[in-house]
Amino acid sequence: MLHTALCDLLSIEVPIIGAPMYKVGGGRLAAAISAAGGLGMIAAGNADAPESIAKEAMVAKQAGKPYGIGLMAWVLDDHPEMVDATVAQSPDLVSVSFGSLAKYISILKEAGLCVAAQVGTPEEAIEAIEASVDILVARGGEGGGHGRDEISTLVLLQVVLGLTEEIPVVAAGGIATPSGLAAVLAAGAAGAWIGTPFLTCAESATTLEARRRILRAGAGDTISTRVFDIAQGAGWPIVFPGRALRNQFTAMWHGNEEDLSNSEEARETLMQAIEDGDYDKAFIYAGQSVGLAKKETTAAEFMGAIVSGAEMLLNRFADSST
Repeated sequence: MLHTALCDLLSIEVPIIGAPMYKVGGGRLAAAISAAGGLGMIAAGNADAPESIAKEAMVAKQAGKPYGIGLMAWVLDDHPEMVDATVAQSPDLVSVSFGSLAKYISILKEAGLCVAAQVGTPEEAIEAIEASVDILVARGGEGGGHGRDEISTLVLLQVVLGLTEEIPVVAAGGIATPSGLAAVLAAGAAGAWIGTPFLTCAESATTLEARRRILRAGAGDTISTRVFDIAQGAGWPIVFPGRALRNQFTAMWHGNEEDLSNSEEARETLMQAIEDGDYDKAFIYAGQSVGLAKKETTAAEFMGAIVSGAEMLLNRFADSST
């Protein structure tokens, strides 16, 4: 069984953290990942009420295993009550990402919580290190959902590992198979932060049609874009676009963001598509590893396969190097 310093720190069996994915990865998926030996996370959204955080946390806790809550720094600036709601749940891990990190890392650590920070640049990593974060998550541009699209996972992982020897570094973005997990562990990562492969797990909240499109998609069928955020008026900072499956909406508006920001018709079209589940226009956030998703499975089945396969590859490498 794979075992790293991350396992000891979080009291988990295997070095895998399920990325917090708003709406599609709730407490049920988090509980399943945790029950399978990793650490599942729920995501607090753009202005989730404390009651919503408590509701999903209650479901995640049903596994009786460590779990976490993911927060967005740029949202907390206007909704500090979300920090209090998170602290009240006493999660085993809290991640804070997307914005000015130091303030919230300090607040959460003062509350006695283990804190991870998702970083996409060396500068973000340095800020988190100086704030005494417990875990660094090096998230490359190939990752799904929101995040910086500047440095790829393997390069960023090497950069962040070069900045600290004391803090465990977890790799995020593009990890979906045993070879991917083995690669980042061999490079020095303490574990993997995985999101996209869980989208087609039975416990996720993705719709049937979204799953079908994810399973049909190839590695080149995603795009890092701001068009969905602009059309919704979501408020995401410009430096954090979202990687999603390409569709008619991205074909029409990516590269025409200024016109999009002034188009009420485009906003209404997108909102109606979201309501109807029309993914020709509505978004499906997913990373480049989407091309590696071949079938629906359970979280436990995926976890078992990726861990056992990575262990076999690493053992084979160790045997061949002796």
